[in-house]
Amino acid sequence: MPRPLALAIAAALLCVGCSTADAGNGDEPAAASPSQSSSDSRAVRAAVAALREDSAGFRQEIELKGEGEVYGLTVTGGFDFAADKGHLAVDLPGGAIDHSDQVFADGKIYINGAQGIDEDAWGVMPRDRAEAHYLLRAPLNDPEHVLQQITEMRKISREGEENVQGVRAVHYRGVLDHRTVTRRMAPDVRTRMNQARDALGTDLPVFADAWVDGRGRLVQTRTSVNMSRTRATLTMTLSDIGEPVRVTVPRAADTVPLTKVGGILNG
Repeated sequence: MPRPLALAIAAALLCVGCSTADAGNGDEPAAASPSQSSSDSRAVRAAVAALREDSAGFRQEIELKGEGEVYGLTVTGGFDFAADKGHLAVDLPGGAIDHSDQVFADGKIYINGAQGIDEDAWGVMPRDRAEAHYLLRAPLNDPEHVLQQITEMRKISREGEENVQGVRAVHYRGVLDHRTVTRRMAPDVRTRMNQARDALGTDLPVFADAWVDGRGRLVQTRTSVNMSRTRATLTMTLSDIGEPVRVTVPRAADTVPLTKVGGILNG
């Protein structure tokens, strides 16, 4: 890669010492009446709640811009949210470790392709122990974490209708507060995020978007932050809603217990 990825990650994570003027406008949600905002909020939460009782395929596109460079990751897979199980693949073209596979089942996450784990082995850790190490990343790319953030959107406004994968959907936009943004972050990262918030004198300008089709189904989400010439965006597109998701759990003999997992592929 032309420059160390860590530089772009650090720039996207923090703006310690920048002023509020550095934050940019971020296309804030349009003002809405209290009754309209309440209606929009119910529509988004209902769509998330319905998906949590169903299954879907998904594709996440994660883009980080900073230090004059652009880096992109993709996370693809399928998840049975009702049964709390799924599988995903993470790809970072050109990375030192450019691919990782992860399986979610029985309250655990299995990871293949993590640093320090043999190629034929799987690391395993409790799902609720996984932590996020970067802004807008989910712990071990857990799509349920993204849904939790979307359901906590605030100041929601209806932005109109758009086509998402050939489907007409209503676009809703809101903001995420500091508590939502830093949930399940590793302690050292949360500390730096707190410092960034204190330096700004307000919550970081983190926006959230949700697209809901005419059947009340969530078809796409996005979280983004744009400040001090850096930008981080996570877009998750959902498909095959209601289709079965099959998961193959690694054999116990092929697993190695983990207490924590780092690296850009793992959030």
